[in-house]
Formats: sequence, structure tokens, C-alpha cells
Amino acid sequence: MATDWICRDCLQAGSSTPVPGRCSACGSPRLRSHHELFALSIAHVDCDAFYASVEKRDDPSLRDKPLIIGGGQRGVVSTCCYIARQSGVRSAMPMFKALELCPDAVVIKPNMAKYVDVSRQIRRHMDSLTPLVEPISIDEAFLDMTGTERLHRAPPALSLARFARTIEQDIGVTISVGLSHNKFLAKVASDLDKPRGFAVIGAAETLEFLAPKPINLIFGVGKVFYETLKKDGYHTIGQLQQEDPTRLIRLYGESGARLARLAQGQDARSVSNDGDMKTVSSETTFSRDLTGLEELSTELLQCSERLSERLKAKGLVGDTVTIKLKTAGFKLRTRARHLMMPTQLANVLYETGISLLTREVDGTPFRLIGVGVSGLEAADGSDPRDLLEPQVARRAAAERAMDKVRTRFGRTAVVRGKLYTPRPTNPVGSISEEEADDLEGKTR
Repeated sequence: MATDWICRDCLQAGSSTPVPGRCSACGSPRLRSHHELFALSIAHVDCDAFYASVEKRDDPSLRDKPLIIGGGQRGVVSTCCYIARQSGVRSAMPMFKALELCPDAVVIKPNMAKYVDVSRQIRRHMDSLTPLVEPISIDEAFLDMTGTERLHRAPPALSLARFARTIEQDIGVTISVGLSHNKFLAKVASDLDKPRGFAVIGAAETLEFLAPKPINLIFGVGKVFYETLKKDGYHTIGQLQQEDPTRLIRLYGESGARLARLAQGQDARSVSNDGDMKTVSSETTFSRDLTGLEELSTELLQCSERLSERLKAKGLVGDTVTIKLKTAGFKLRTRARHLMMPTQLANVLYETGISLLTREVDGTPFRLIGVGVSGLEAADGSDPRDLLEPQVARRAAAERAMDKVRTRFGRTAVVRGKLYTPRPTNPVGSISEEEADDLEGKTR
């Protein structure tokens, strides 16, 4: 039986037995072959060490150096290049730990405006491939290439290989592609061959491929759930494949049903381009640990103002406010409250957040605070003054007036009294992954 193949350098394609070791047209060894290569159409595209790749593109002197993108000594690693990863550095690692592992690393603070611009350039190329593009963060997306063969005069695999080459040549960053028959397996495939990868998981090999893999390969199986599964005797996906689904449901409820489906490689989710945002958030890491309510509340107000600005810019309101706190020991606390009426107002966000924060201030030193909003919808008709309490309505009117002044004269033209005096605890200029995701209009 002939095997389909493509050359990822010159885009030569064919079917043969055996598959050539090198491309007959250009001599490249970068061939991708698979029996189902030209039949699959669900892809996951992931940029390789995205922030670091952009910085190395713009500064060639960094090319062969370990590079960490992060928020300073008190921050965390946003991402790092593959050279730094060889030393054990990973995303979300505390910066001090990363520098212990890789003391020769070059550290650069994130330049989100630049990364978002590059992300949008890549997105435009994705949109030219298919209308079904589902971004899930600033640097990755699902694509459904079903039905595009006639448009591009090429099977999806060849169109994706051409896309990867174009991004590398024209934009200067590399991407990895995972191709399969559903989203779960496409996402798994994109991690198999990084960087500059192109991996394929076919339908016929799905069960055999998954069987020896650890259960935490399944998305949604975090550390706690993974430990529970191991304690119950489940270590590999193959063990789940052999288990009665009703037993998994009895043990783990809906999560058990989901495990049973995904262990069989079944994922009915479609690639969606509805653009619905799940949450918008803002957070900051302090230059020193904070314990007092006054200091923490000031930082919360700053986050609330930034969050409000972003909600207003996107024309959104939300009905659930969540605060996020990270202790000096990197323990995470989140607290949420549902609002009677969706809002985008900084004052409402802050007042809700402070009511949640007050309960958490118990002398524990915190290194980070954040505030987010979920339950999002279009802002049309939000915060109607005739339905608000008079006091809230007056504050809303004052905030709208402040917005007009800031729009005309800049955001520093009007400063709330609590934020007026410069403080020695100015936060490090780090940006969370949630913020990075949301700048592109999606969250994971």
C-alpha cells in the first residue's frame, strides 16, 4: 500500500512505496509521510516558544543564547527558548528558579504590543486557509481544513506545510503543526515534534498510539486528578480503554465519562470561530511581598482600572468577578462573586473585589494579585442608570466623565486619589498568560 508524503521544504508531494529518504526534487530530509496524510483535515497550529522567537528574530545576536521572557526577579517565566529549556527552564516557573537553572540566560521583559502584532499577522494567514479558525491563545489555534482542497488545489496537509513555510520565511517565527481527525488528537500531535514540527495521528492508529501514554496526556487531567487516578490504579490511557465506562462514571462522574471518550480517541467538539471570549483579566506581580489590606487594595484598584479599560475597549460587560492571589510560597487562591447586573465599571469591579480580598488578608504575604471578569456579553444597555441605585449611578456617571477626559488628554489626566501618590511598591511590569491570551481575544 502506497504511503502519502510531502516535502516540508520545497512542498513536493506524492505517494509511493517505500517512502524516499530524501526529497527527489530538493534533496531535503524533511519529509512527512503517513498512510492517512492526505485524508486528515483537523489541525492544531502552535508557535514555537513564541515570545522568545519574536525577540530572537528582532535581535540576531540572541540566536544562540538561552533566552527567557519574563517579568524580572520577582516575576515568572512567560516563555523561554529551547536552549533555555535544555537547562530545565519552563513557562510559569518563578524567575529566581529559572536563573538558578540557567544563570547565563538573557532575560527580556514581555513586549505584548509587539507579540500581538505578530500574532495578528499569523492569524491573517490562517484566515486565508479556512474560515474555521479557533484561536485558543495568542500563539495557537485550531483549524478545520475540511472542504478546502478544491480552493487551494491541494490536500489540507500540503496547504498547512505551505503555511508553515510562509510564516517562517515572511514573518520570521517557526510553528509546529499537529494534524489528525479531531481536536484532542491534533493538539497532542502538535507537541510531538517541536520545534518546526509536523506530526500526524491517523484514525486507524489512534487506540494503539494512545494506549501506552500517561493519563495526564488527556487535557483537563491536572496534578490533583492525576494523583487520584494513579491512587486508584490507573496509570496509562490503555488502562482506561479497557475499563467499563460505567465504572469510570461511577468513580469520577462527568469527568469519568469524558475520560472514557478521550481514551478511545473520541472528541466530537467542532472547530468554532464564534469568537466568544471566556474571561478578561488583569494581574500584577509586586516588587516585594505585601500583607496589608491598604497596600493590596491599592494594587487591586490599579488592576480594576486596567480591566475596566479593556472591557470598555472591547465593548463587553461581565457578571462574575474573580480575584486571584498568589502567596509568597506560590500557593494560589481564587475567590469569585456573581453580580446581579453585568458591569464594566472600574468602581464596581473594585468594590466587589475588595469585599473578597478583605476576607483573605490574614497576615499572609502575597506576591501577586489579579482581578478578572467572566460571564461576558455585549455592553449594549449595560449599567442602565434608571435601574441602578442612585449612589451607584452617580459613581457610574463620574467614571464615564473620567473616561471622556482620559480619552481626550491621556489616561494620566485624571487619577483616583488612592492612586495619586507614587508608591515604593510599584509592580514589576509583567503580564500574565491570561492577559496575553485575552489581548488576542481568546483564553485557553
